[in-house]
Amino acid sequence: MTARSTRSTAVAKTRTSRLAAVAAVAVAGSMLLTACGDQTEGSKQPKGGAASAGSGKAPLFSKLPADIQKAGVIKVGSDASYAPMEFTEGSKIVGVDPDIAEALSKQLGVRFEFAQGTFDGLITSIYSGRQDLVMSSMTDNKKRQEGLDDDGKKIGKGIDFVDYFSSGVSLLVKKGNPEGLKTLDDVCGKTVAVQRGTIYEDTFNAQAKKCGAKKLTIQKFDTDAEAQTRVKAGGAVADLNDYPVAAYIAKTSGGGNDFEVVGSQSDVGLFGIGVSKERTQLRDAIKEALDAIIKDGSYTEVLKKWQVEGSAVKSATVNAGQ
Repeated sequence: MTARSTRSTAVAKTRTSRLAAVAAVAVAGSMLLTACGDQTEGSKQPKGGAASAGSGKAPLFSKLPADIQKAGVIKVGSDASYAPMEFTEGSKIVGVDPDIAEALSKQLGVRFEFAQGTFDGLITSIYSGRQDLVMSSMTDNKKRQEGLDDDGKKIGKGIDFVDYFSSGVSLLVKKGNPEGLKTLDDVCGKTVAVQRGTIYEDTFNAQAKKCGAKKLTIQKFDTDAEAQTRVKAGGAVADLNDYPVAAYIAKTSGGGNDFEVVGSQSDVGLFGIGVSKERTQLRDAIKEALDAIIKDGSYTEVLKKWQVEGSAVKSATVNAGQ
């Protein structure tokens, strides 16, 4: 599903595909800063993410653990280099996740404080207690829940996830969809472009086998930016990317005049807010707050703002990823 997943299917399974997303955003003209340092030295985000909700008068303040109530802040680890989910504008972390955190803060009555860090250090920051949560477009899957590496070896305690966003991969085509593509099957007999070494290449390779004699030609590039350029020039009919990234590219590249997203998402999975397995009270408070913002409409408003409402979940779930 996503560049931040370790799923073994066509859903993204390596950080290589995250580079495709970052490159894509560069084409769209976003100003991103790559993650640096670790969560110990992560720079805090005093103005980004959620503003302080103020006091214990918030509806769900009493649901929070006593230490969080006393501190008045929830510390959040994030690799803010994945527009539109989380990225930087100047010194500020912005995007879907910080805006969802802001809505959650109004229910919980504490401030969400985002800290920049490397993606592969985020779960460790939960283990160590440096951060209370992870909000970084992290795919909820069994390996992360159980603390396993890609080979199934136990490397940590695992974490719990409150699932808040549903996403799959989507076709990105030239504006106007001149080939009339609707599904992956429609690319058979045509030429597509993709970043080399990503799960998107894996998806197209699998589709090529499915196409059989109706040969699918796959042009592979070092960056997703090159793949997008090929589509824009008409040398390929489609690129493939995570839905929220594809939607953001379509919205921003060329003022929205270069690309569009077509068809339904495939290989859909869940992003989750990561929480220590030892902090069930915090987990349950986050889940209740998420259900509250879904019910009051503020969750939907965030997704509409970033034009990713197709990734909405109907209710909060815990560890629903596979």
